[in-house]
Amino acid sequence: MEEKVSTARIALKYGLLASVVIMIYTVIINVTGFSQNQLLTSLSTVFVIVAIVLGMKDFREQNKGYMSYGEGLGVGTLLTAVVGLLSSAFTLFYMQFIDPTLITQGLDKMRSDLEKRGLDDAQIDQTMEVSQRFMSPGIVFVSGVLLYVFMGLIISLIVAAIMRREKPVFE
Repeated sequence: MEEKVSTARIALKYGLLASVVIMIYTVIINVTGFSQNQLLTSLSTVFVIVAIVLGMKDFREQNKGYMSYGEGLGVGTLLTAVVGLLSSAFTLFYMQFIDPTLITQGLDKMRSDLEKRGLDDAQIDQTMEVSQRFMSPGIVFVSGVLLYVFMGLIISLIVAAIMRREKPVFE
């Protein structure tokens, strides 16, 4: 009897790898002062896409060249769940212990952006108050995990459709 390739093992392997890369990249971005640059911070999405593609490719190679759409979707989604859990935990740790000023910097940038848009002080204060509520550690962690999983699901739907290779019925 042939051994079935584990989607969980591959997802864990590439999820851990992507998480480490994202953590290192996050530290570099924060230390260099580019943490408010939206383009550079969204570059971590590219790391997730690369990890999903490599994970599905590895799964397909270990599975004798075959991968169903569902298997690919499972690898990608589980991989991004691992990335979401680890990256969100790291972000929380970073914001709490390494650089507690990160939240203040983000809120200051938000305030200046709102002022540039011409909002009055009452609107700005109300927006800032709501934003501060969403900066609690629990909400930051849960929203980070959910964001990664949702993003991973969407990306995995596309990548799995491209990379799938169904096993012939009579083989």
